[in-house]
Amino acid sequence: MTVAGGSRQIPKPIAGVSNFVDERIGAGNFLKRNLRKVFPDHWSFLLGEIALYSFIILLLTGTFLTFFFKPGMGHVEYTGSYRALNGVMMSEAYASSLSISFDVRGGLLMRQMHHWAALLFIGGMMVHMLRVFFTGAYRKPRELNWLIGVLLLTLALFEGLTGYSLPDDLLSGAGLRITEGVMMSLPLVGTWITFFLFGGEYPGEDVIPRFYSLHILLIPGILLGLITAHLILMWVQKHTQMPGRGRTNENVVGSPLYPAFMIKSGAYFMFTFAVIAGLGTFAQINPIWLFGPYTPADISAGSQPDFYMGFLEGSLRLMPSWEINLFGTAGGTLALSVLIPALVPLGIIITGLVLYPFIERWVTGDNREHHVVDRPRNNPHRTSIGMTAITFYGVLWLLGANDEIAAFFQVPLNWTTYIGRFLIFAGPLAAYIVTYRICLGLQRRDAEVIGHGVESGVIKRLPHGEYIEVHAPASKDIAEHVRGKQPIPMISGGTDGDGIPPKGMRGPLGRIRATMSRAYGGEKVPLEEDREHGEAAREGRHAEIGTGGDDRGSLPG
Repeated sequence: MTVAGGSRQIPKPIAGVSNFVDERIGAGNFLKRNLRKVFPDHWSFLLGEIALYSFIILLLTGTFLTFFFKPGMGHVEYTGSYRALNGVMMSEAYASSLSISFDVRGGLLMRQMHHWAALLFIGGMMVHMLRVFFTGAYRKPRELNWLIGVLLLTLALFEGLTGYSLPDDLLSGAGLRITEGVMMSLPLVGTWITFFLFGGEYPGEDVIPRFYSLHILLIPGILLGLITAHLILMWVQKHTQMPGRGRTNENVVGSPLYPAFMIKSGAYFMFTFAVIAGLGTFAQINPIWLFGPYTPADISAGSQPDFYMGFLEGSLRLMPSWEINLFGTAGGTLALSVLIPALVPLGIIITGLVLYPFIERWVTGDNREHHVVDRPRNNPHRTSIGMTAITFYGVLWLLGANDEIAAFFQVPLNWTTYIGRFLIFAGPLAAYIVTYRICLGLQRRDAEVIGHGVESGVIKRLPHGEYIEVHAPASKDIAEHVRGKQPIPMISGGTDGDGIPPKGMRGPLGRIRATMSRAYGGEKVPLEEDREHGEAAREGRHAEIGTGGDDRGSLPG
């Protein structure tokens, strides 16, 4: 069912529920207003729900695991069902994790579902934020919700780190050791933070209990509050929608919350739950019994973190062994080989996400409200910047497994490091250039659709022997979708009749801003048919593919 945002008709199911509630608690008007809220139908608007439903599954499975997990670092002798480790001394945390896996009914399924849900939670947020970024859905009035989303992603990374370390197996211990090294490299406060977290010299006796408190109490509480605020803002503000027929900044075209969107969301939740349950059942993840208990003197070959921390691992592996000795031996050593890869890549990504909406508004001077989003091709610079960031992340993520790559492809490990150092600079630059050209090519294709129509597949021979392909006008839905393109705003950096630049454009910063605005904004490929092609389209012919003696034909575009 498609309902325009301004429709006044109240469906019977909504009226019945509203009357039932209103007669008891006087909330009829509230329900009538909110149950009729319209949600867009485009599939990409459901990407954020993957993260939301994964978070719900995380809470449910995590609650189950808390009944059986013991967050202690006291040494015990293992006497459980996994005979390969019988008699081995280990921490209480690791022993309880083994017990959950082998002795608690459904425990291994819950552990694996929890782990897969965590990966899907972070992956869903990443994909959702990419959709928001590439379509420009972060623009006014949604900047605050964008910032909440960035904070949610940042906290989710730390939530994943604390949960990953709780089983106290050899693999998670290797990651914890890297975390300790990163904290120790921080100038001035590194030693204090490390002693505070670990309760003394590494590994101490307190890190697992403290991570446990962070993982099940503090960070989830903040995440729950931020998700609630995120949903409230989304509910109060008008939904964004893709350009198309009947879609404007004043309405929303889609399905009402009740019953259409509720049914769709309920089915989508069940689908998400089924996928996570299927992965937890059939796809083994984090088999801690194979790694053994963590001891600071041991390390396993081929250790890899979960994907969301892989880019930090890659930055550590690519970074040269640089350090600065401050004030000689009396000062200290600034370990740039740890400090830079631990802080700079994450700082670039998070800071860029936080600042980009405001930088774009400053460059374009666009202070309008936007409720119809952009197609990514129609803002080629923004799309290219996004692909640059993805490539930067992807190179670091890939090189986080350079030892596995070297072993599998039988190439020297140093080669993978040197190639990675080259790609970390050349890859994002190439991604920007290629993406920009692709966006312009797609815009030209849209202009051809509007100016010439679409290929019909019908080849026609004209009386003089020329062969042509007949084009048909684009359907109204396609045409309106393409015509939804809006020119990117620009700031005028010119002068008035007296040769005086406008206020704010008179200094060096103003001139830089005007130059950036001209490069970033404007119409790159107008949706205008040229006269020759326009006449061809009106005559019902286009894209000659051959002639009987005249070589004027061309291949279809």
